[in-house]
Amino acid sequence: MDKYEAIRKFTGKTCLSINRLCDIAGVSRAAYYKWMRCVPSAREVENKAIVEEMRTIHEAVDGTYGYRRMRLNLKRRFGRNVNHKRVRRLMRIAGLRCVIRRKRAQYIRHPAQQTAENLLNRDFRADAPDQKWVTDVTEFKYGASKKAYLSAILDLYDGSIRSYVIGHANNNQLVFDTLDIAIAGSPGARPLLHSDRGFQYTSHAFRYMTGKAGITQSMSRVGKCIDNGPIESFWSALKCERYYLHKYETFDELRHSIEQYIEFYNHERYQQRLNGLSPLEYRAEAV
Repeated sequence: MDKYEAIRKFTGKTCLSINRLCDIAGVSRAAYYKWMRCVPSAREVENKAIVEEMRTIHEAVDGTYGYRRMRLNLKRRFGRNVNHKRVRRLMRIAGLRCVIRRKRAQYIRHPAQQTAENLLNRDFRADAPDQKWVTDVTEFKYGASKKAYLSAILDLYDGSIRSYVIGHANNNQLVFDTLDIAIAGSPGARPLLHSDRGFQYTSHAFRYMTGKAGITQSMSRVGKCIDNGPIESFWSALKCERYYLHKYETFDELRHSIEQYIEFYNHERYQQRLNGLSPLEYRAEAV
């Protein structure tokens, strides 16, 4: 509310004098009386009418209108266009804010500790098991608004999931544990490991782990998720064939369902490109 309007509103309604009200508002008594004598301009009168109309609209729609939709409604009420900048400014002054579709806080991207070249270069063919691996992390929701994360490593030779970890947080440990399980399950393997440029994969700790295991890192180009197409395709299959078909109330329900699907995917989901075999059946033939 305008300071002068506030003084006029409270004059005579409290035990405070006009001098005291002016002191509280931080304006001089002379300035207040000058404002009282001032005749409002046509623009000010119009702004007041617009604000009153906006308050009515805002209340009628439970505060769901932003300045763009508010402008469309004002055009109908007044029969003419009202500049969008003016509508936005008056809404801000009047304290009218849209209760939905608020912008999220801007994410501050931290520089990568280390990166790798795109050595895979979208060549998703592999001549033998454990020659090329791809990895990524995806998000799931359960309950009211809780989140879970799945990290997995997929072998490009047969499309099998070599390792996976489901956790409550998308952090380094989730990815590190996934790599440890894959290495333990394929002792002696020295694959090319492709990922995006997520903070876990660009960390010095992950570079140390891969280097120690004799694994060569490869990374997608910035903003090019197609560079990691096979793992994205697996996420799509998992979510369309299992996740989207059910509602999960607890983390354990979600985890059990994901584990069941990966077991099915590896052993029983027959694929045309694998000559009608499941990933692990195709792998067994190669071994």
